[in-house]
Amino acid sequence: MPNTAIPLEALRGSGADIQAIQIPYVRHPDQDVAEPVQHPVVIVGAGPVGLSLAIDLAQRGQPVVVLDNDCKLSTGSRAICFSKRTLEIWDRLGVGQPMVDKGVSWNLGKVFAQDQSLYQFDLLPEDGHERPAFINLQQYYAEAYLVERALQLPLIDLRWHSKVTALTPRADGASVTVETPDGDYRIEAQWVLACDGSRSPLRGLLGQESHGRIFRDRFLIADVKMHADFPTERWFWFDPPFHPGQSVLLHRQPDDVWRVDFQLGWDADPEEEKRPENIVPRIRALLGKDADFELEWASVYTFACLRMDRFVHGRVVFAGDSAHGVSPFGARGANSGVQDAENLAWKLDRVLRAQADEALIDTYGAEREYAADENIRNSTRATDFITPKSEISRLFRDAALALAREHEFARRIVNSGRLSVPATLHYSPLNTPDGEVFDGTQLPGAVLSDAPMRRPGDAATIWLLRALGSDFTLLHFGPTPAWAIELAGVTNLSIASEGEAHAAHADLLDVQGLAAKRLDARPGTSYLLRPDQHVCARWRRPDEAGVRAALQRACSATASAV
Repeated sequence: MPNTAIPLEALRGSGADIQAIQIPYVRHPDQDVAEPVQHPVVIVGAGPVGLSLAIDLAQRGQPVVVLDNDCKLSTGSRAICFSKRTLEIWDRLGVGQPMVDKGVSWNLGKVFAQDQSLYQFDLLPEDGHERPAFINLQQYYAEAYLVERALQLPLIDLRWHSKVTALTPRADGASVTVETPDGDYRIEAQWVLACDGSRSPLRGLLGQESHGRIFRDRFLIADVKMHADFPTERWFWFDPPFHPGQSVLLHRQPDDVWRVDFQLGWDADPEEEKRPENIVPRIRALLGKDADFELEWASVYTFACLRMDRFVHGRVVFAGDSAHGVSPFGARGANSGVQDAENLAWKLDRVLRAQADEALIDTYGAEREYAADENIRNSTRATDFITPKSEISRLFRDAALALAREHEFARRIVNSGRLSVPATLHYSPLNTPDGEVFDGTQLPGAVLSDAPMRRPGDAATIWLLRALGSDFTLLHFGPTPAWAIELAGVTNLSIASEGEAHAAHADLLDVQGLAAKRLDARPGTSYLLRPDQHVCARWRRPDEAGVRAALQRACSATASAV
């Protein structure tokens, strides 16, 4: 029973409209029964991760209850940088295009030291991808598009004003106590998915903690509304003249809003720094004393890199910031969380359909803990470079910056935040190791790279990722083998280059040859893709027994180190 009390017209409105939404409380029929109602899946948290997970499961035919303790969407821009991979996931969930239409697309970043430009970098230097490297979009817009999509799916039951106050795990699920304005009630769940943010009440209810490192530095985020002719690029300054001895980051957002991050130092008073009278002079120093701007929102944060020891605790599974957290530079938080959701959704769907053993959920933990460690490692290195903690570290940092003006090798040392890319799950137990030699980066564990295609007889461009099935997909560079058609739960796609003998009968034409190039494909090559579009096996000339074995492995492997 979706919460139809949400005003749809406001969800499609301006940022001010969205942030002003007050979602009214709606009493649920589950509150009026003597015995707790059982649900297959209960998701706690209606942020980008929880909503993405709910939509993915609902599109796979699974009913989902989503509980959120709030009555509104995000206030302030919060997460703003959404990566190419996240957009590709959201394309599959039906919200990618409105995100891109509203967001600010960018590929280029520039690094400055003091008042000089050091170098620039292009995060997507090649053509042949549907989506840009990143879009900048305020989190409240992202949440609004996700909520609107959730309301279109009758299998999603969104319940606001619903705070989880008790959680009792059992071998076959968990009992959940929900606090509402009308009092408490209980529901039963086969699976509870905790997407309730960095302070995760569910983590506390289970007696779990996150461990890691908190950095002794603070940063001010300021959203500034202004008309400016700066290009749509990521600009990062080390020791600029307008904020000496510290660093600054500048990003464009929609609606003429600009995000500015000012490094403050550990001794800064967070409450004092958030006062407009203290923020405005910093912005004027950056923009000029006569600049015309309006301060929209501000916050002060501390760098931290933390994660839970394990993400899977029986039938309670953690995803997004509740499971792991990183420093903001690098845009690894929300993007990693949405990738958690994609990894978990198809596995839980198969378990709920009794198509896979419950051990498949343990591989979610193994794979996404590995991805979290990779993100934490990159974020920690960036933080140590941006905020050196010793005189020797600062000397090394400053020497690298000086050399970067002239030398390419030094630019690889400079670290203003390595931008988010999807983890390659090299040693996942779901992978079938290569039995033959391949070049390129699309090895088992990697996310499939997109490429422009078209259908035979149709001039319109389509994209490879959009053509994939919702379950497993076999890509054949050549005709589809007769035995492959009989594989249950597998979409077969035959790919040909224009002019090949079987091109007229292929499913897709590789119009620029980019798919074959990126996949090091020859006639007869086949790739097996998981439902989350990761490569899990590849062959030069597949046979039925080998493909069936790879499918079995991808659906039933037990967790191991990744």
